[in-house]
Parts: sequence; C-alpha cells; structure tokens
Amino acid sequence: MSSFGGITAVVTGGAQGIGRAIADRFAADGANVIVGDLRNPGDLGARQRWVELDVTSEDSAGALATEVGGSLGVLVNNAGIMFEASIAAQTVEQWDMAMAVNLRGPWLMTKALLPALRADGGGAVVNVGSIEGIGANPLHTAYSASKGGVHGLTAAMAVDLGPLGIRCNAVAPGWIDTALNRTYLDRLPNRDQALAELAVLHPVGHIGDPADVASTVAFLAGPDARFVSGQVVVVDGARTTKLSLPPSLAPEA
Repeated sequence: MSSFGGITAVVTGGAQGIGRAIADRFAADGANVIVGDLRNPGDLGARQRWVELDVTSEDSAGALATEVGGSLGVLVNNAGIMFEASIAAQTVEQWDMAMAVNLRGPWLMTKALLPALRADGGGAVVNVGSIEGIGANPLHTAYSASKGGVHGLTAAMAVDLGPLGIRCNAVAPGWIDTALNRTYLDRLPNRDQALAELAVLHPVGHIGDPADVASTVAFLAGPDARFVSGQVVVVDGARTTKLSLPPSLAPEA
C-alpha cells in the first residue's frame, strides 16, 4: 500500500463510482483529497472535501486550482460521460459534449493545475481511460474515440511534462461493478444470466470492483512507480487479452 501522507490529491468526478473509490483510497493512505465534481456527494470523510467542478470550463478549472493553492501531489482525471447512439442518430452537440468532458477535461485540468504539480519538484497525473480506447462496443463511437484520445494524450503529456518532474499514466478499466452498471443490469429481464456471461468473458472469472481500479491508480501515483510514465495500464481481468472462439471450438470446462 502506497503512503500519501501530507500530500494533496485531486480526483475529478470523485463523487461516485470509480472516482469515489479512488478518492477513498487516497484518503485511507493519508492524502488530503479534493473531490472535484458537479454533484456534492454529501458523505465525504475527514480527509476529503468537495469543490464544485465542471471539467469543461476553464473558469471552473481555474477556481479549483485556486482552492488547491501551494503544491499538488496527485491529479486523477476521472470525470467522464457515456451515451449510446448510432452515428446516424448522434448529434453534433452529443459528440462535442463527450469530447469536452472526456478528452478536453483531462487536458484542461492538467493545464490549470500544472503550477501546483510543479511546486515541489513534480507530481503524478493519472488519467482514467477505458478498454474502449482500445476496442469498442456497439453505439459507442463518441465514447470510444474520446477514450482513445485520452490514451494518446497521456503519452504526449508524459513526454512533455517528464522534464518538469511530472509522471503521467493512465488506467483502462474494463467492466467494473459500479452503481451505474448495476442499474443497467437490473433493468434486464435476464439479469443473473447476463452477470454470469459477463464473468465468463474474464479469464479471472469475475468482473472488477472500483477498488481494483483505485489500487492501480494508487500504484501509478506512488513512489513505487517512479520510473513508470507514459503507460496505459489495462485493468480488465484479461478480458481484452483473451481471443474469442466460436462455441463449436471452445474447450470444455
């Protein structure tokens, strides 16, 4: 377990889901955590505080930077949105919003917080990408494109910010047991079957937990990863590593 005692960490989109697990992990490891989100979660711990944040707004990003003051040890760019629509049905407004939140947001937040990240000789940035930046699900063109952009942005940031002492990496989560995904499954008439089929997709035999992503983020942000930068670490239980086979060729259990 990494120790972040005495440092400040910012987690965007930290009010729920993966972001909340990341915020809780850093607080448990001793960091003072600023949760930047449009929504106030209302139940933060003693080492956590909420700052209203719209990651698409330069003014909002600047206001959060003012709240940070001094130095910043870790920035986690987690805020994101997703919608399902065919290319034919998508609107320009939907596309632009996906890019504004998912891709411009990490760039804008890093830019706004760069002076604080540099203050003590450097910090760590961890962007939250997705396995859909590597592959894609149906009807996810905007989401997949934006997350692929996050992966590319991470590499470019690592190159440009490395000389300033700032390491930049990304995580690419797979199917994670968040409240949003549980709600999606609960709407299905065959929920239990769908959950079992999801587990089979993963060689580890189960879907992921938000804490699994948080642990990886903590490693990438911590001193044990001092020589790791520019990487996209896939956290998906080997789902995207497993080659698919037709049922007739699948080995028997």
